[in-house]
Amino acid sequence: MGVPLPTLQWYKDAISISRLQNPRYKVLASGGLRIQKLRPEDSGIFQCFASNEGGEIQTHTYLDVTNIAPVFTQRPVDTTVTDGMTAILRCEVSGAPKPAITWKRENHILASGSVRIPRFMLLESGGLQIAPVFIQDAGNYTCYAANTEGSLNASATLTVWNRTSIVHPPEDHVVIKGTTATLHCGATHDPRVSLRYVWKKDNVALTPSSTSRIVVEKDGSLLISQTWSGDIGDYSCEIVSEGGNDSRMARLEVIELPHSPQNLLVSPNSSHSHAVVLSWVRPFDGNSPILYYIVELSENNSPWKVHLSNVGPEMTGVTVSGLTPARTYQFRVCAVNEVGRGQYSAETSRLMLPEEPPSAPPKNIVASGRTNQSIMVQWQPPPETEHNGVLRGYILRYRLAGLPGEYQQRNITSPEVNYCLVTDLIIWTQYEIQVAAYNGAGLGVFSRAVTEYTLQGVPTAPPQNVQTEAVNSTTIQFLWNPPPQQFINGINQGYKLLAWPADAPEAVTVVTIAPDFHGVHHGHITNLKKFTAYFTSVLCFTTPGDGPPSTPQLVWTQEDKPGAVGHLSFTEILDTSLKVSWQEPLEKNGIITGYQISWEVYGRNDSRLTHTLNSTTHEYKIQGLSSLTTYTIDVAAVTAVGTGLVTSSTISSGVPPDLPGAPSNLVISNISPRSATLQFRPGYDGKTSISRWIVEGQVGAIGDEEEWVTLYEEENEPDAQMLEIPNLTPYTHYRFRMKQVNIVGPSPYSPSSRVIQTLQAPPDVAPTSVTVRTASETSLRLRWVPLPDSQYNGNPESVGYRIKYWRSDLQSSAVAQVVSDRLEREFTIEELEEWMEYELQMQAFNAVGAGPWSEVVRGRTRESVPSAAPENVSAEAVSSTQILLTWTSVPEQDQNGLILGYKILFRAKDLDPEPRSHIVRGNHTQSALLAGLRKFVLYELQVLAFTRIGNGVPSTPLILERTKDDAPGPPVRLVFPEVRLTSVRIVWQPPEEPNGIILGYQIAYRLASSSPHTFTTVEVGATVRQFTATDLAPESAYIFRLSAKTRQGWGEPLEATVITTEKRERPAPPRELLVPQAEVTARSLRLQWVPGSDGASPIRYFTMQVRELPRGEWQTYSSSISHEATACVVDRLRPFTSYKLRLKATNDIGDSDFSSETEAVTTLQDVPGEPPGSVSATPHTTSSVLIQWQPPRDESLNGLLQGYRIYYRELEYEAGSGTEAKTLKNPIALHAELTAQSSFKTVNSSSTSTMCELTHLKKYRRYEVIMTAYNIIGESPASAPVEVFVGEAAPAMAPQNVQVTPLTASQLEVTWDPPPPESQNGNIQGYKIYYWEADSQNETEKMKVLFLPEPVVRLKNLTSHTKYLVSISAFNAAGDGPKSDPQQGRTHQAAPGAPSFLAFSEITSTTLNVSWGEPAAANGILQGYRVVYEPLAPVQGVSKVVTVEVRGNWQRWLKVRDLTKGVTYFFRVQARTITYGPELQANITAGPAEGSPGSPRDVLVTKSASELTLQWTEGHSGDTPTTGYVIEARPSDEGLWDMFVKDIPRSATSYTLSLDKLRQGVTYEFRVVAVNEAGYGEPSNPSTAVSAQVEAPFYEEWWFLLVMALSSLIVILLVVFALVLHGQNKKYKNCSTGKGISTMEESVTLDNGGFAALELSSRHLNVKSTFSKKNGTRSPPRPSPGGLHYSDEDICNKYNGAVLTESVSLKEKSADASESEATDSDYEDALPKHSFVNHYMSDPTYYNSWKRRAQGRAPAPHSVAILLTSNPSAYLSVAPRGSASW
Repeated sequence: MGVPLPTLQWYKDAISISRLQNPRYKVLASGGLRIQKLRPEDSGIFQCFASNEGGEIQTHTYLDVTNIAPVFTQRPVDTTVTDGMTAILRCEVSGAPKPAITWKRENHILASGSVRIPRFMLLESGGLQIAPVFIQDAGNYTCYAANTEGSLNASATLTVWNRTSIVHPPEDHVVIKGTTATLHCGATHDPRVSLRYVWKKDNVALTPSSTSRIVVEKDGSLLISQTWSGDIGDYSCEIVSEGGNDSRMARLEVIELPHSPQNLLVSPNSSHSHAVVLSWVRPFDGNSPILYYIVELSENNSPWKVHLSNVGPEMTGVTVSGLTPARTYQFRVCAVNEVGRGQYSAETSRLMLPEEPPSAPPKNIVASGRTNQSIMVQWQPPPETEHNGVLRGYILRYRLAGLPGEYQQRNITSPEVNYCLVTDLIIWTQYEIQVAAYNGAGLGVFSRAVTEYTLQGVPTAPPQNVQTEAVNSTTIQFLWNPPPQQFINGINQGYKLLAWPADAPEAVTVVTIAPDFHGVHHGHITNLKKFTAYFTSVLCFTTPGDGPPSTPQLVWTQEDKPGAVGHLSFTEILDTSLKVSWQEPLEKNGIITGYQISWEVYGRNDSRLTHTLNSTTHEYKIQGLSSLTTYTIDVAAVTAVGTGLVTSSTISSGVPPDLPGAPSNLVISNISPRSATLQFRPGYDGKTSISRWIVEGQVGAIGDEEEWVTLYEEENEPDAQMLEIPNLTPYTHYRFRMKQVNIVGPSPYSPSSRVIQTLQAPPDVAPTSVTVRTASETSLRLRWVPLPDSQYNGNPESVGYRIKYWRSDLQSSAVAQVVSDRLEREFTIEELEEWMEYELQMQAFNAVGAGPWSEVVRGRTRESVPSAAPENVSAEAVSSTQILLTWTSVPEQDQNGLILGYKILFRAKDLDPEPRSHIVRGNHTQSALLAGLRKFVLYELQVLAFTRIGNGVPSTPLILERTKDDAPGPPVRLVFPEVRLTSVRIVWQPPEEPNGIILGYQIAYRLASSSPHTFTTVEVGATVRQFTATDLAPESAYIFRLSAKTRQGWGEPLEATVITTEKRERPAPPRELLVPQAEVTARSLRLQWVPGSDGASPIRYFTMQVRELPRGEWQTYSSSISHEATACVVDRLRPFTSYKLRLKATNDIGDSDFSSETEAVTTLQDVPGEPPGSVSATPHTTSSVLIQWQPPRDESLNGLLQGYRIYYRELEYEAGSGTEAKTLKNPIALHAELTAQSSFKTVNSSSTSTMCELTHLKKYRRYEVIMTAYNIIGESPASAPVEVFVGEAAPAMAPQNVQVTPLTASQLEVTWDPPPPESQNGNIQGYKIYYWEADSQNETEKMKVLFLPEPVVRLKNLTSHTKYLVSISAFNAAGDGPKSDPQQGRTHQAAPGAPSFLAFSEITSTTLNVSWGEPAAANGILQGYRVVYEPLAPVQGVSKVVTVEVRGNWQRWLKVRDLTKGVTYFFRVQARTITYGPELQANITAGPAEGSPGSPRDVLVTKSASELTLQWTEGHSGDTPTTGYVIEARPSDEGLWDMFVKDIPRSATSYTLSLDKLRQGVTYEFRVVAVNEAGYGEPSNPSTAVSAQVEAPFYEEWWFLLVMALSSLIVILLVVFALVLHGQNKKYKNCSTGKGISTMEESVTLDNGGFAALELSSRHLNVKSTFSKKNGTRSPPRPSPGGLHYSDEDICNKYNGAVLTESVSLKEKSADASESEATDSDYEDALPKHSFVNHYMSDPTYYNSWKRRAQGRAPAPHSVAILLTSNPSAYLSVAPRGSASW
C-alpha cells in the first residue's frame, strides 16, 4: 500500500523475473507471484520490491521444491555419427527423488544403473554412450526416467554413416611440360553425406577458381593443364565431410625438352683433315636426365642432316669425322631426354675444310674400240662427295695389257668432258686404261683398269704358197696357207678367192671361204667361162676389210664343147639349092676345129644329111634339094671336146624368107603372184622358123602413153604357142604384147593383151632403218622407212606393219602391235613399264601374209614416277597435336627410278578443302611425326614416294586417325539477345576448336563491381545453347564467363560484359580502317581500326569482308573476330592482287552497318606459283632443239612475269650414236637438283613467248630440260623434266628448183634439187609430193610419197588440160621438212567427153532441130563438134550417112532439112579438142507424130501487086485440139521444103505476106501444117507455084536509072580518092537482118528459129548468085553428086527473110577419105556469128545420078562434107556417105 500506488518487482536469486522469461512464472494483479508446475530448479530465494516516489521496501522468502515427478531437462535428440566413432545420446531428467535412468532399444535394455553391455555405457548425466559405433547400431533408442513421483520416457534416432576415406590416393606423377597432369583422389563415403575436396601444394591450399588452368573434378581429381616447372611440388588431397575427413599426399614432377646446348664451338682437328672438334656447355636437362646428344651438319648450304645420332650424355665435346674436303660446314647440337629432342643450339660459323685430291676414281669407265688405232674411253665423274674440291680435269693413262711398261697419259683439262679418244695405238691390240680426276690439290685415285682392244685392221700380208689349177672347163681349184698370224691384225674372218679374165680385169669373180685352222686351205671358183685365161689370187680378210691379195697366177679353164653359132641366115634360095651362112659362136669354149652342117626334110629324120667343114668356113651351099620343100637345117661348131649346141632353122626351097608376121590372140592364164602363162597364135613365120620370142609389157601404169619394157625372151622354141612369163611383181597390173624373130628380123608387135593383175604375195623385205627412241616414261617411239609401192606385193589398202616387243630381262612372250597405215613412218608403243629396256622387231604384211622380221633394236623407257605407293602404311596419334606415320618402301618393280623421298598428304576430314603435304627426304627414313595438328580431329593420311620426275601414287585406302582430345577452346558468338532489368538470356555457339567431345557448358557470372572470386556458377548439358540468368540487379554491369568441357576438363572461358538495361541499340560501324603498307606481304595484310559506339550494349564480335578487285564479290573473311580486337591479320590472299576491306560490329541487338571501304591495297609480288606448262623439246637441227611451252595460268603468276629460265643438261646414261642401243646394268637415276654441269638460258620476254631454241648442243646425246618462270621476286617451281635426243632433226629447208613439165594429157614430170646439205639434218629418206588442181585444192589435193631420194617423179592419172600446183617436202628419220612454194604445170589436151545431152525439137516430116550440151569434161579447148546421122534402114535402097562438122564451141545446135517422112534416124554427136571424143547417140523419127493433126485442105494462093495470101481449110485435129499452124515453102531454085512462117494462131485459116519477103524471079510452092500437143501434123498438098515477080515502079524505069547513074558517077569520082587512102575494104561485111517479122499483123516466127539449116540436093546447082533488089540475098550453092568445093563470096546473105551468117564449104568424097577439111585460105577473113547452112538432098533426081550396080554387089560408099563456122577460127565439115542397091 502506498501513495502513489507503488510498483512491484519480483526477483529470483537476485535475477528479475522478467529477465528469466519463464512462462510458468506469472505476477498476479494483486502483486503476488504464481509458479505453475514446480520443478526442482524453481527452488531458490524469491524477493518482492515495492517502490514509489516516496521510497521502496522489499521482502523475500525461500522456496524449496521436494518430491517432484521426473521432468526432462534435456530430451534425447536424433544423432548422426560416423561408423567407428563414439555416439552419445543425451537424456537429462530432474525430479525428486532423483529419477532412475534406463536406455532401451527395441525392448532390450542397453544400459541402466544395474545393467551394462559392452560398448554401451550410461553416463552420469543420464545419457547413453556407444563406443565404437557400428553400422548395425543405427536405430531408435528410448530413455526411461522414474522416481516415486512418476516416470516418463523419450526416444531418439541414431543414424550411422559410412566413414569417408580415400581409396585411390594420388600417386607420384611425372608429366611433360605443356601437357595435362591428373592427380586422382578417389574416396568412398556414405551417399547421404557430401564431400569437399581440398587440394594443397606444399601445404598451401589451391584455389582453382583463380585460374582456369587448375581444375578439381567432381570425383576429386586435380587437373593441371599446360603444366610447367612451377607446378612441381608435393600435392595433398584432403577430403572434408560429415562422414569423416581423410588426406593423402603425392609428388608431381614436370619434365620438358632439354634446353639447347650453349657456346657451341668448332675447330679444325689437327690430326685428321677430314674431321673437326665440337665443344659445348651442358644445357638444362628439362628435369629429365639427358639420354644423348645429336649433332647435325649442313654441307655447302644444303639442308641439315644428322651426322652423329648418339653422343653420350656425359660428353660436352665430340670429334666429327667423315667430312669432305673443300666444302663448307655448319654444325648444331641438340640434347635428347625422355621427353624428346630439345632445341638446337645456335649454328656455328661456317668452316671450310682444305681442298684435297679426289678420294675416289671416276666411275663407270667404258672403253670401246673406235678404229683400229683408237679407243674411245668414257666415264662419269667420281661421286660428288669424293671430289674434295672443284674438279679441274682428268688424267687418262694407258699401256699394253699384260705387259710391263710405262704408262702413257692424256690430260683432259675440262671437268665437263667425260670422254677421250685415245689415238695412235697399235692395230688389234689390247690396252689397259685407267682414269683419275684431279683438282687444285692434286691427282686423285686412278680407277680400276679396264681393258679393250683396238678395232681389227686389215691383214698386211697375203696368204702363202698359193697354188691354182683348172679342174674342168668352168672350175679352178685353189690351195694356200694362211698369212703369218702377226700380220692378220684381227680375227681371221676367212679368205676370198679371186679370178678375172685376162682381157677383162674388171670382171672379178669372188668366192668367200671360211677359215680352216687345220692343214692346208683349199677352195674352188665355179661357173667360169670355158677355155678362158684367168688371173687368180687369194686374200685374207678381217672384219674391217681385205688384206693384200697374193701374186696373180694365170690359169686357163679347160676346153669344152662350143656354144651355138651366131646369125644363121639363108641366101641364094633356089628351087634345088640355097646358101647357108653363119658366124663364129660367141662362146667358143675352146679352139674351133670345124663346123658340122646337117639338113633334112622337115619331119623326116631318115632324110638327114651331115657335112663337116673346116674352122675357117662360115658358109655352105646346099644343093640337091627338092623344089618347094621345107627343110630343117642345123649348124654346130666343133672343138676337140665335141660338137657344140646346134642352131636350127627351117626354110622352103625356092621361097626366100622374109620378116615374120605379128603374133595374135594373146590369152593370159595361170596368173600367180610372180608369173603368168601367155598363150598366143604365132604369126606368119616368114617362110622360116622362129628363132626367138620377145614379150614386152606395161607394168603398173597401163595406157597408150605408158612405156613398154621387155619382160621375157624365149629362144630355140620355133613352135611355141605358150610362154611362161617369170619374175613378175605380185599384185601389179600388166598388159602384154609380143613379137617373133626369125633369121630375117623381128615381126611387128602383136595387139595388146587384156590387162591383168598378178596375185598378191607376202612382202619380200622388212622395213629398213628401224630405230627406237625413248618417248616417255611408259612409251618408246619406233621409226622406220616404209616399203615403197613396188614392194607391197599386195593391195595397198591391206598393207601395214606389225611390231613385236618384249622386255630384255624377261623371256616372256612378245606383245604385238599393228600399224595399219602403210605410209606411216613412226609409231609410239604405249603402256610399257617405266625405266625398262625392251627389244623390238617389225615386219610388213598385206592381205596374204607377212614378210620377214627386221633386225632387233633396243630401247629403254624413261625414268618415271613410282607406279605404286609405299606399303604397310600405319598411323598412330601420340598426342592431341601429333600423329606418327610409318611405312615400308615401294616394291622395287614399281619404283621406276631412284626414290628421292616421301610425301605425307594429310587433311582434316570435312574441314580442310585441300590436303597439305610433309616431305621426308631420302629413301631410308620411313616414318614421320606430323606435329601442329588440330586437336581431336579426324585426319585422312596418305603416303607417296617421289623420284626426280615427280610424285608417285598415294597409298590407298586412306588412313584415318584422330588426334587425341584436349581441353576445348572457348565457345564463340556469345550474345545476349534478351536483356531485362533483372534477367538476361545468353546464347552461344560451340567452340570452333572443340578438341574433343563436348560434355557440357559452364556459365559463371558476377557483378562487375563485386569480388573477382564471387561467381555464380551454373552447369548445363552439351546440347544446351542458351541460358537465362535471373534475380539480377537492374542497371548493373555483369561479367559472364562461358566455358566448355571435354573429357580432359574445362576449356578456356569466353568472357563478356552485359548491362541489365533496356536502353540498347545497334552499334556504330568501326571507323578509321587502315592497312599500314609495312604490314602488307605477298599473301597477308594487317587491318587496324577504331571501334565505334557500342550502342549501350557491349560489342560481341566483328565481321570482316574482303573484295578482290576489280570485279570480285564481297566475301566474308571471318565472323568471329574478338570484340576486344582493334587489328586483325588477313591471310590466304593472292599475291600481287588488289583488295578492299570493310568491317562491321555486332552486339546483342544486331549488326552495325559496314564501315567505309579501305583504299585499294595491293599485296606484294611472290614467286610464280606454278611452272610453265606443256613443256616440250623438239629437235630443230642436229645440234639444236626447239623448246615450246604454255605460260603459267594468270592466277599463278603472283606478279609481273619477267621471263623464263630454261635449264638443260646432258644425261649421262645415253651417249651413243643415233642407231646404237646401250644397255645399263646399273642405271643411275639423276637427281632432281641440277648439277654443276647443267646450263641454263634466260628468256627475257613476256608471257606470250612460248618458244625458244637451244643451240650448240652435242650430237647424239640425250638432254634433260626443265623450265621455270620468274619475276622480280624469284623463280617458280620447276616443270617436270622432259628429255630430247639431239642429233636428229627434220630438214630445215624445202627442196630447191622445183620444175613441173607436162608429159601427156594425164602425166606431169616433176624434178627438183635436194635441200641444201647444211639444212638436211641427216640423210634424206625420201620426198612427199603434194599436188592439186589449181582451183580446188581442198577437194583434189593428193600426196605421193617417194622413198627413194631421187629428185624426179611422174604424176599420173591426172585430169587432162588442167592446171596443177605441186609442192614438195623432204623427210628424214626425224620428220618432214617444210614444203616448197607451189609450182604450176598444165597437162596436155586430150579427147573430150561425150556431150552432156542430145535433144530434138520442131520435128516435121522433113525437118527437125537437133541441139546438144557441152561435155562435162572438156579435157582441152573445144574446137567444135561432129554431128553424124543416118536412117536406121535404107531409104529406097539407099543408106546415106551425113556428117556435119561445126567449128567453135558457141554453136551447139543444127537444123536438119533432108529427112524422109516417117523414117527413124540414128544421130551421133562428138566434141573435138585435139581429137574427137566419144559419141552421144539418140534415135528420132521424122513426122508426123502419132496423134498429131491431119493435113489442112483446100490450100489456095492469091497474089496481088505486093502481097500473097494463103487460105486453107482446117483438117482433122488429131488426138488433141489444134494449137496453131506453120507454113512451109519450097523455092524453085532449091527444091526442099522449109518452115517459112510459124506460130500462126489456131483460129486463122489464111495468112498474108508481102512479096518483099520473097526473092525476085523465083517461084514458090507453099503448104500448111497444123500443130497440136502431139507435134507437127501431116502437111497439106502443095499450092500452085507462084512467082515472086512484082510490077516495076517508076524508079525502075530506064530513064530514071540513067539520071541516077549520071548523078552517082559524079559522087563516085569524088569518093574514089578517099577509098584509095583507106585501103581495100573488107571482103566480107556485116549487115543488118533487114525487116523483122514482128512487124507483121500477126505474131509469127521465121522458119529456122536460130538453128543452122542443112540441106542436100542431088541437082547440079548453079554457082551464079541471084540478088534481090531489096535485100541482096542469093540462093545457096547446090553440090553435084560428083562433089563440089566452093565458098561464099558475100556475107550479107538472106534466105527466106533470115540472115545467113555462115561460111559454107561442101564436099562429097568417097568413103576412103576420113573427112573433108577446108584450107586456111578459105576462112582467112573474119566470119560472122549465128550462121547456118542449107544442104539439100531431097530431090529424087539425086538418086538417079548414082551408077546402078549389079545385084548382090555392095554399093560404093560416098560422103559429103559440110563446114559450118560460128567464129573466125572455127570450121564445119559435112561428109555424107551413101550407098544404093537395086
